[in-house]
Amino acid sequence: MVTITISGTPGSGKSTVVKLLEKNLGIKYVCSGVIFRKLAKKHDMSLEDFGRYCEQNLGVDKELDDQQLRILQKGDVILEGRLAGWLAYRNNISALKVMLDADIDIRAGRIVKREKGSIKKRKKEILLREKSEALRYKKYYDIDLRDNSIYDIVIDAGDKTPAEIVEIVLKRIKG
Repeated sequence: MVTITISGTPGSGKSTVVKLLEKNLGIKYVCSGVIFRKLAKKHDMSLEDFGRYCEQNLGVDKELDDQQLRILQKGDVILEGRLAGWLAYRNNISALKVMLDADIDIRAGRIVKREKGSIKKRKKEILLREKSEALRYKKYYDIDLRDNSIYDIVIDAGDKTPAEIVEIVLKRIKG
């Protein structure tokens, strides 16, 4: 049984990597960002507004985290999410914990390619989102998102293709 968490900054390539890992390993992946977006839509809010709403309403993050924790406890899954690695770490769940990051200009460019808009606007949105998440996770869980010490692998995704990142993860799994 293989359990992997893929965490990372917005635009770092998490979603692309988990899809490739799913194909390579034949195990399903779950994306917490999709769940979060559905919750924002359910509340009829933009992601930015929903993030601010979550800063004042712990229940939303708690609901999302509980769903992720149940998924991790079942195992044999790739869980993608900002706190996925932390959830595994803090709950002593055996998982390969991977963190992806890249320079903000690269990440903004990827988001523009995927969702349109301008790089300047996307950079502003990324910074607002990261600030909101950092505040929430520090306030609710005492987690510093800059602390990468809990991860088994930390990858600079800015100078690597998704296939190269997948290869790094697969090598680690195969030992």
